[in-house]
Amino acid sequence: MTHDEVIDVISESLRGAAGIRALFLSGSYGNGLADEHSDIDFLLVSEDGATDAMAAQWRAAIERTGEIVLWWDRTTAPVLINAITEDWTRTDVVILKPDQLGRQTQSALKPLFDHDGLYEQLAARPPEVAPDANRFRYQVEEFIRILGLIPLAVGREEYLNGALAVSLLRNKLVDLMVEETNAPNRGGILHLNRLITAEQKAILMSMRPALPDREAMIEAQLAYAAAYLPLARQRAERLGMEWPERFEAVTWARLKETLGIERPYA
Repeated sequence: MTHDEVIDVISESLRGAAGIRALFLSGSYGNGLADEHSDIDFLLVSEDGATDAMAAQWRAAIERTGEIVLWWDRTTAPVLINAITEDWTRTDVVILKPDQLGRQTQSALKPLFDHDGLYEQLAARPPEVAPDANRFRYQVEEFIRILGLIPLAVGREEYLNGALAVSLLRNKLVDLMVEETNAPNRGGILHLNRLITAEQKAILMSMRPALPDREAMIEAQLAYAAAYLPLARQRAERLGMEWPERFEAVTWARLKETLGIERPYA
């Protein structure tokens, strides 16, 4: 089945079901940014919420689109069900009661059916959210803390863990870049190409891969430090955030004392 066919089958099978008040497309299909690789996200409004009976109704609707080969029923979140069918069509549904729609917005949803006119009661778009300086300070301190563990990785010859640490630093840099672009409709990490600029992408592409080798691990972590920390300091200044100056200074001092590592940027 095509995704449009899947959506039609699910919608028609639930349109007249008892207790179901509305069904919306959410995610990339809800905001109009879907492509051929997108999963299909739904928001279902039920009188009683995410009950076992409602989950069974949803499963029956999915089974009409193909054999279910993966079914996660409210495991990671009490209202979320994930499914994959035999042709690898991925569907997610969040099941809410009508009075739980307060955080939803029209810009993120596309109605499939709406018996009670709930869509018209939603805000047009989410409010602007100011950057969280405290959260950003934690991110910066965590980046510095990971760098400070290089002597441990070297001393124990834990080069596999050192390579994993490079991945953690990369994630911090990616998060910072996305914050800098402030792109709308962020979605998940699989949409990174539209969340960062061409210049940012070039920086990430230039980075060495994380290899479980002493010198490669050190070199990669220092490369991420040189890319991340100056950029993070600039953002901290714009946010009026106090930079963890002392923590960074003693970390670089320890790296120089133990391994002869110099700060890789001015």
